[in-house]
Amino acid sequence: MTEAAVPLDQAAAPPARRPLVILWVRAWRQTRTKIGFVLVLLLVAIALIGPYFAPHSPSDFAGAPYSPSSGTFGTDNLGRDVLSRFLWGGRSILGLAVAATAIGLTLGITIGLVAAYSRSILDDFLMRGMDMILAFPAIVLALVAVATVGPQLWLLVLAVGFTTAPRVARVTRGAALEVVERDFVRAAEAIGESRRKILLGEILPNVTSPLTVEASLRLTYAVGLIAGLSFLGFGLQPPAADWGLMINENRQGLTVQPWGVVLPVLAIALLTIGTSLIGDGLSRAAAGIDRGAE
Repeated sequence: MTEAAVPLDQAAAPPARRPLVILWVRAWRQTRTKIGFVLVLLLVAIALIGPYFAPHSPSDFAGAPYSPSSGTFGTDNLGRDVLSRFLWGGRSILGLAVAATAIGLTLGITIGLVAAYSRSILDDFLMRGMDMILAFPAIVLALVAVATVGPQLWLLVLAVGFTTAPRVARVTRGAALEVVERDFVRAAEAIGESRRKILLGEILPNVTSPLTVEASLRLTYAVGLIAGLSFLGFGLQPPAADWGLMINENRQGLTVQPWGVVLPVLAIALLTIGTSLIGDGLSRAAAGIDRGAE
């Protein structure tokens, strides 16, 4: 008894790539995505390895306050080396932004998947709750939470993540509504798969493309919001080094010694632009707009 012959074209066919991989490949063809990746990589490298090249400790005094001649970029309002504080100050804002984005994505994706799959009044209840949160400015909610308890970093991360979740939930629900009606979801229900396995194993992998785009946008949002809260004094407290805190500390000496403000502002701006370019490239790739020359 001989085995059935396998067609040559079927045997030689390469394995199908995952939708997320296809999305990244299409996005990488665009110049904007490459520029954004380089900018983000540069700022991440400065934040991670910059402290090893700092000429001073972030709290060491290097000269007179607002001295433009001390060190590479002068000194800050207390006479500390601006370059050293800049190299030390990136870890906090990046770490807090990534943690807040992760919390927001986890909450938002969970709520969005449950709402889309419930097919009941639970959908309306969850989404109306998200609408109530969206009705308030995010920075106001974060300020109320931090001002009530105090400038605790864990609370800052939770507050920013909480304000991020509603937008992620709406995107997740919108993408999952079409998926929950597909035949493979019905088949999984028919064979008795658990709801958790259906949500995570059947629905979630089919909405990863829009969620990847949303994740990059939420990271941009978290960077800006955390930097703003640090500028207002609700992030890391002195004498810690933080880009948002540096802007607040040195704004009064901007006309005398601008580097204490210019360096962190430039870093935050480039980081925001980089993540925005990556998100724009991913969204264009998801929409089928492949313009590599742009």
